[in-house]
Amino acid sequence: MNGVTSAIVGAGRMGQGIGLGLMAAGWDVTLVTRTPRPVAPPLRLHTGAGAGDVVRRATLVLVATPDDAIPSAAAELAAEGGIGPGHSVLHLSGLLDRSALAPLGGTGAALGSFHPLQTVAEPGAAPARLRGAYAGVEGDPRALAMAHLVAAALGMVAVPLDPAAKPLYHAGAVLTANYTTALVGVAQGLAIRAGVPAEVAARMYLPLVAGAAANLVELGAVRALTGPVRRGDLGTIRAHLAALPGDVLPLYRALGLAALELAREAGLPDAAAAAVRDLLGKNGRGGVAGG
Repeated sequence: MNGVTSAIVGAGRMGQGIGLGLMAAGWDVTLVTRTPRPVAPPLRLHTGAGAGDVVRRATLVLVATPDDAIPSAAAELAAEGGIGPGHSVLHLSGLLDRSALAPLGGTGAALGSFHPLQTVAEPGAAPARLRGAYAGVEGDPRALAMAHLVAAALGMVAVPLDPAAKPLYHAGAVLTANYTTALVGVAQGLAIRAGVPAEVAARMYLPLVAGAAANLVELGAVRALTGPVRRGDLGTIRAHLAALPGDVLPLYRALGLAALELAREAGLPDAAAAAVRDLLGKNGRGGVAGG
């Protein structure tokens, strides 16, 4: 081993995935949990008595618990006495900053956070999935230096954050990942209402999502935008507003107005943009008869 000796507190998908990525980079990694659980090989798992010794020998401690459990995990680490000035302790929350580790404030350890901007459904796929992705990092100087080392070992790009701005940063992550998934779910529901068999509706929009993602990677959001808002196609927008069920209309309008800002930046003429804004901003169904 030629990397940093690391203890990962928690053995969820992200904790295991990061552990596998660090091991692939030559780091010595041990997962620490209260109770035994299956972990992906070749990860090592330590449970119960003696966990404090594992933490004491580590240079890096990653707290990979759910957000709500981070303060209590920090308190347990402090009570066990295994954390000292030679440690860097990072948690993985996208929302919380280093203050979530406040129980460790008197240990002299470097405190911070390391949030991978990537989804991990299967730990074994994480090393490849994390490579090239970004990570939001913050903390005191030594913790920040360690966060950059972790990012480099995983092949990630570290992005320093203002701790107070993490809620905005994390909301962006939720919009990008979780709400994209939710939007596809809404689209599938519309397809089923249109008479498409459910098993087809579950798959038919996925190539479209993949194509949009590829365009985003290649072109960026402004140039990648397509569709009726980008074209200023009032007739199509009116038809959508007339056809959509009432529970989806507010979502369509809100996203259309967000798309309009990109369309304007991409060159949609002011008059066309004003007409789209007026149509999307109206109550009802855009003036279509029967709306």
